[in-house]
Amino acid sequence: MSNNNPNTDNSYDAEEMTVDLDLEDGTSVTCAVITILTVSDQDYIVLLPLDESGENTEGEVWFYRYSENPNDPNEEPELTYIEDDEEYEAVADAFDEYLDSAEFDELIDDDK
Repeated sequence: MSNNNPNTDNSYDAEEMTVDLDLEDGTSVTCAVITILTVSDQDYIVLLPLDESGENTEGEVWFYRYSENPNDPNEEPELTYIEDDEEYEAVADAFDEYLDSAEFDELIDDDK
């Protein structure tokens, strides 16, 4: 995977969307797409790396800048590394808020 544009291969499952990332060491990792967040007018994708059996036992998530070509919706989205610590922290905070909101929504649904 290059520093500025990881190769992505979107595949779709009835349950979840996944993306295959080609890493710098030549390996490929399938990741579940957790969500796409917007922070300061920039979109970010949150990925959950999966092992060969489709599981994640580490609990680790990966954040990337995410952009789509508005002129060609069929073009693959571009993912780029977040190299700035402040930017990364802002995305991590937004993801924590997303998780808190998801847990809150789950509690409300459980009450029904």
